[in-house]
Formats: sequence, C-alpha cells, structure tokens
Amino acid sequence: MMRLQKFLSQAGVCSRRQGEVFISQGRVTVNGIVVTTPGTKVVPGVDLVSFDGTAVEMAQDKALTYIALNKPVGVVSSCVRQGRESIILDLVNVPQRIYPVGRLDKDSCGLLLLTDDGELHNRLSHPSFNHEKEYAVTTVKPVSRGALEKMARGIVLDGKRTRKARVWRTGSHDFGIVLKQGLNRQIRRMVTKTGNGVSHLKRVRMGRVTLGNLDLGKWRHLTPGEVKSLQSSPGKSHT
Repeated sequence: MMRLQKFLSQAGVCSRRQGEVFISQGRVTVNGIVVTTPGTKVVPGVDLVSFDGTAVEMAQDKALTYIALNKPVGVVSSCVRQGRESIILDLVNVPQRIYPVGRLDKDSCGLLLLTDDGELHNRLSHPSFNHEKEYAVTTVKPVSRGALEKMARGIVLDGKRTRKARVWRTGSHDFGIVLKQGLNRQIRRMVTKTGNGVSHLKRVRMGRVTLGNLDLGKWRHLTPGEVKSLQSSPGKSHT
C-alpha cells in the first residue's frame, strides 16, 4: 500500500509534488472514482488507477530513463505548453513520459536533467540531500570582491537568508557559484541585491553530472555511473 501521489511518481506519470496537484484537480481516479485528496492509499496491482482517463500501471521491472539536456535560452523547463513558447519536450523526443528535475528559467541555459524515476526526482529536488548545482555567471557591470563575498555568506531573499555558497571569480564580469538550494531565480536575485545584474547564466553541473561538451539544444542518456552518483546522498548538513 502506498500514497497515490507516490504511485503516480513511481509509474512515471509525474513528480510526487505534481501528482498532488493533479489529484487536487480531479484528474485521477481510483477504481473509477475521482479522488481529490492527496495521500489517499492505493494497493499497486489491486486498485485501478487512471490519469486523465488512461489506466496507469507500475511495472516493477520497468527500465527507467535518465537524460541530460543542454537547454538553450528561450526554452521553458516544462512539459506542458502554454501558448506558442518552446518547451523542453520539443528538444527531447523519447517515448517515455519524462519530466525535468527542478527548473532552469527561460532566460538561462545549460544543464537540465530529465527522468521518469520519481524517487530520484524527489531526492534531487529536496534541499536536505545537498546535491550541488554549479553555474557560470556573467554580470552587466564588473563584479566586486565584496559582492562575491556577500553572495558566499548568504543574502536575504523574501525575509530568509540563502544558504552559504561557494563563489569564485573567473573574470572582471564573470564568476562561478555552487548552490545547494534552488530558490526561484535565486542567482539573478542575489546579484541584483549587490547592485548588479546578470547578462548570462549557464548551469554547468548537477551533482557529479557535468554539461561537458554537449552541444546547445542536444541531449544524451546518463551513464550508469552518473545515475548511481545521483542516487547517493552526500549527507544532510545545511552549511
């Protein structure tokens, strides 16, 4: 027996968090009855679960998919199209129902991971597991030493100080930064707080998976070693 949103996640329909939204919207039925309460328990192989009228099955021996994409600027990190905007599934053509791990805003480019492994998605999305995300940043004005030190210590956003970060200079207008959290547009907002602006932002690493020489707009499957590294928790320190 398991929670309905976990069932949807393990079946590759969506992330656990998105599953809660779909359930609340009345898009999920259990044994023909619409269920709108996240946390409802189901028994895999016994209860018939459907999403948008299509039966959902959770194959225990299902081969899971893990993809690294070099997302271009202007592409939205979403699997659902709104209007005429380009979305990541325009770039990744696979039969599996995959979804992105976290987000990379429309104005940013670089590494984005996609998978149908709900458990791994939850692990990578939760800040308690401390998976690092590294970015290369170019600023509008020269970036000062004081600004770099300020970002490294943490900056107050929405009334709460961001976690400490590793920050280093790579040029007069450029720096690298490693975060262990992913607030909405966090780096752009941190730079703004220092009196500067971001002209280019690229994610180059998530955990031990690097962007490497993957061409812009292209994707590749992760290696077994990369998948294993992502499945390993580096600890739960919040420093």
